Amino acid sequence: MKNTTNAASPAANEVLISRTVNFPRALVFQIWSDPEHLPRWFAPDGCGIHFTTLDIRPGGRFHSCVHTPDGKECWCVGEYHEVNAPEKIVYNIAIADEQGNRRTSAEAGMDPAWPDETLVTVTFRALDNDRTEIVLHQAAPAEVARKTGAYPSWLQMLDRMEAALAA
Repeated sequence: MKNTTNAASPAANEVLISRTVNFPRALVFQIWSDPEHLPRWFAPDGCGIHFTTLDIRPGGRFHSCVHTPDGKECWCVGEYHEVNAPEKIVYNIAIADEQGNRRTSAEAGMDPAWPDETLVTVTFRALDNDRTEIVLHQAAPAEVARKTGAYPSWLQMLDRMEAALAA
């Protein structure tokens, strides 16, 4: 049974997901911050991801592409603002093209209500018995995240992360 809670902020301007996993905080943080591990699980079910750039450190950047089962590509760029082991990771993520140029949601063929750039904050809190609470905030309207599939994608990625940790 998954221990996942979710809610919208009172202003509904953020996605908020909290999940408790049965793994120690240091290990959970590592799977989020190690360039060898992240590409193995950081995409929704049925999708793959590759990074043309992945530098997980404050000021480090990434350029990634999620490949969907129907052959579509979703390119993004971003910068890590904070990587504070084993407690917190903060980064922005912006819609881009294959060359890393920023694009609008509409230009990328996405719902134009989705923000062109969002801020993601992930915190890791150590609990008893080597468990970890992961709290994910994304500065995007919760209703739009549910409608576009971004919200369920986060849940699927957390499922994949747990499977990777168990492997």
